[in-house]
Amino acid sequence: MRIIFPEAIDQFILYLATERGLSENYQLSTRRSLEEFAERISKERNGPDEIKIDDLTSYLAQRKTAGLAPASLKLIVVALKIFFRFLNTRKMISGDPAEVLVLPRLTRYLPETLNELEVSQLLSVDLKSRAFPLRDRAMLELLYASGLRISELTHARLEHLNLEERFIRVVGKGNKTRIIPVGREACEAIGRYLTAERPALVSRRTGSEIFLARHGRRLTTQRVWQIVKEIAELGGFRMNIYPHLLRHSFATHLLSNGADLRIIQELLGHADISTTEVYTHVDQGRLKSIHRRFHPRG
Repeated sequence: MRIIFPEAIDQFILYLATERGLSENYQLSTRRSLEEFAERISKERNGPDEIKIDDLTSYLAQRKTAGLAPASLKLIVVALKIFFRFLNTRKMISGDPAEVLVLPRLTRYLPETLNELEVSQLLSVDLKSRAFPLRDRAMLELLYASGLRISELTHARLEHLNLEERFIRVVGKGNKTRIIPVGREACEAIGRYLTAERPALVSRRTGSEIFLARHGRRLTTQRVWQIVKEIAELGGFRMNIYPHLLRHSFATHLLSNGADLRIIQELLGHADISTTEVYTHVDQGRLKSIHRRFHPRG
């Protein structure tokens, strides 16, 4: 029985949701990629069973020529490969035309980081002039102490925080839960905020999110980004300071102080160790810079 593109895509997305347990964002992104492909190719092919490798390579070449970034192109290739593999496995098509597709190689950009002194200076900025200094200090401390993504910070909940045992449970990408230690200074800063400032922010609409905005709802990621920028400006920083920079710094400082790469991978919630390995390049770059600066023949 011939299957048409919309039906095939719907069945595949249902598989991603129910059997693979992948996030809604991933499902939406994959659906978008597949529907764009189907729209382009439907003028020439009636369904996925008619697709040949030439159709795929021609489509990808068109997207590349149109200026699509390599990272975006890679996402499309991945979507096509797993889509046609699924259809072939379920006997909806005979043969997998995407099997021989090669993932485009990406240029690896090293993440920006702050050194330990710069982090210390940022965490020491005087916040007395701000409306909610205890909240803002607690957020900064937690971002650096535990390497949270900004979305993990804004969705962090009271019932997932244990200040006595000094850990927090967060839900990261792909709805994967992980437990992360929280440093002593961060716990103290969070404790001060919870005792002296958060109660005044609570309203009838308040949930159990740790960090609240003026109206009692959880802070948005955009507002956290803005707060970090404002604090950096208050501290006189000339460099670009943003929340994810503290996550990069968290990982780099752990590595430079002897932490195992696998432990860092677990703390960051990376599915693939290769994602974490980028920090080894950052650390090597830092060591080379120090060598050039201080060695008489550097």
